[in-house]
Amino acid sequence: MNINAFFILIAVGLIMIYVGFKPQYIAERDIVDIPLFELDSFVLHELNQDKLITIMKGSKTKRYSDRYSVTNIDYTDNSKELLANIRADKGLYRDKDDIVDLVGNVIYNREDGLVFESQEATYNKKTSIAKTQKDYIMYRDKNEVVGTSLIYNNANGKVKSKNIVAKYQIKER
Repeated sequence: MNINAFFILIAVGLIMIYVGFKPQYIAERDIVDIPLFELDSFVLHELNQDKLITIMKGSKTKRYSDRYSVTNIDYTDNSKELLANIRADKGLYRDKDDIVDLVGNVIYNREDGLVFESQEATYNKKTSIAKTQKDYIMYRDKNEVVGTSLIYNNANGKVKSKNIVAKYQIKER
């Protein structure tokens, strides 16, 4: 075989590789939101000089720089006069605002027996206000209220709601 034929054969092979094979295009992505760490089955305690303020439990969490994303959240607020506990399937606790967003089977329970249930809610720790824009049911003892949205202030006990149906048990003397 002639040396020229050999180099022509190599050149034709390289041209075929160049024309026939295209490199795979991989899109560049900006990775903005990476968790700092992930935990399974955790308990977070917040304390001040006087007492235990909050407890947050969950079966799984991801800690980001400004928030916790929690599965099976159980959040207890002991910062006000009455102890309040909120449970849900998923929760997002934002450190900066002290706000807990809850989704899925939300149950708010206060130590005096007041309970409300909804499919989503937002709890503001600073103002002690629990809100939902979904249908809810609230009860205490034999009293029951059903409505389509709720704003409940745990600090002063005031409730605002829309489209309510209430069953109130009058006390006997």
